[in-house]
Amino acid sequence: METAQEVLCPCCGQPTTVFVDCWAGNQDYVEDCSVCCQAMVLHIRVDDYAVSEIRTEPIGR
Repeated sequence: METAQEVLCPCCGQPTTVFVDCWAGNQDYVEDCSVCCQAMVLHIRVDDYAVSEIRTEPIGR
């Protein structure tokens, strides 16, 4: 089950949409911001097949 989630880019501060596969459980991965193209790390927590928390941080911090 994939769901769209809006997050704020830690580099430019603009909202961007990411797609999360809730069946995959907790996830940590790198994705580029669709606004500024900078890479960010996404820390995604999933509870009961739903996103419970998403944290973002710039690469290298």
